[in-house]
Amino acid sequence: MNVTAIDQLPVVVVGAGPAGLAAAAHLVDRGLDPLVLEAGTQAGAAVREWSHVRLFSAWGEVVDPVAEKLLAPTGWVKPDADTYPTGGDWAAAYLQPLADALGDRIRLDARVTGISRTGRDRVVDADREQQPFTVHIRYGDGREERVLARAVIDASGTWSTPSPAGGDGLPALGERAAADRISYRVPDLKDPAVRARYAGRCTAVIGSGASAFTALASLAALAKSQGGADTRATWILRRAISGNTFGGGSADQLPARGALGLAAKAAVDEGHADAVTGFRTDAIERVGERLVLVAEDGRRLDPVDEVIVLTGFRPDLSFLDELRLGLDDRLQAPVELAPLIDPNQHSCGTVYPHGAKELAHPEAGVYLVGMKSYGRAPSFLALTGYEQVRSVVAAIAGDRESAERVELVLPETGVCGGAGLFDQPDDTPTDGGGCCATPTALQIGVGAPAASGGC
Repeated sequence: MNVTAIDQLPVVVVGAGPAGLAAAAHLVDRGLDPLVLEAGTQAGAAVREWSHVRLFSAWGEVVDPVAEKLLAPTGWVKPDADTYPTGGDWAAAYLQPLADALGDRIRLDARVTGISRTGRDRVVDADREQQPFTVHIRYGDGREERVLARAVIDASGTWSTPSPAGGDGLPALGERAAADRISYRVPDLKDPAVRARYAGRCTAVIGSGASAFTALASLAALAKSQGGADTRATWILRRAISGNTFGGGSADQLPARGALGLAAKAAVDEGHADAVTGFRTDAIERVGERLVLVAEDGRRLDPVDEVIVLTGFRPDLSFLDELRLGLDDRLQAPVELAPLIDPNQHSCGTVYPHGAKELAHPEAGVYLVGMKSYGRAPSFLALTGYEQVRSVVAAIAGDRESAERVELVLPETGVCGGAGLFDQPDDTPTDGGGCCATPTALQIGVGAPAASGGC
């Protein structure tokens, strides 16, 4: 296939979430043909799974400008820029209309199972970059298809691969066997069935990021609604509590993000949650109808009824195995991006805006964007993803000047030198936050967090 023919092929975008749909909008804006492949049955399928969670970024920070331009002729009206949507609001009022505007450029229930170069596995060098990409798809009805692409933008996220409870990055002993009592998502306590699962019971919450803060605040609110009757949480952290454990507070330039950390602190200070520090889960044992968490150092916690594991996410790289990716061996992020986001080194609140240069791989024409690009690192904002796709699409279109230009200034967290608002292993020093979490405004308590506890 000659170069001209390859340039006439579509750019395949994997995932119809915020970053994927924005990428498609940018491709359309530049006169390129996107083909968006979404494994779910609706656009924004992952966002819809946390529809009850409120973002701590306002509407003005979660709408891509070029996507807004594409939506304008449809009569779409942008929500109030200063208000905070839930995941459900984001999906219904922005992601779905954007998907509708993109029309048949999106295929739903289409799971990408593999990507390679036509006629070339990852070993073969000969004429490699002259070959188009071949993308293997499996549809929900069992059909399989291969499509050719000039470039690939993987915006499939990390939602489908949450990290386990085990302190070593692997499932704790007994974790799989106790799956019926373990959740890896922030519970929707407005759902009567979910509410009944946690009301009047003791729940262990493992994690120190935005999702853990949200879960703690939600469980505290549930306890208050019941007059404090028996609804309690044990908050499990892998490190000690420090001045930065609860994030940037009033110094955070995203006020709702700061308020979230204060809400978690209030849950502890007001006695709705006991904090257990330096606890790296090694095993989860069944004792009657309850679960006992055991640490690597042999400590055993009091029995709990439920466990919520909120220790972050990791990328699914299985369908990219035949591509030559340049990934950092720790974060599983692109090697040029990893130093900018490495939570072992970053101690202050912003990640430098970045684009095609930092996201490039040895396999030319392949880009991981959105949350997927961060691998196991936290601190991702929707604004970051929109800047990524703007630059990446410019690079694919051959506009090098635009691809290299920085068009984004990120808000600071107000956190320096320690842990912040992330979904991650608790012993990783970090300082930022993701784009979504409930901005609950609870009073900050004055007591010191408990060093240990149980239910």
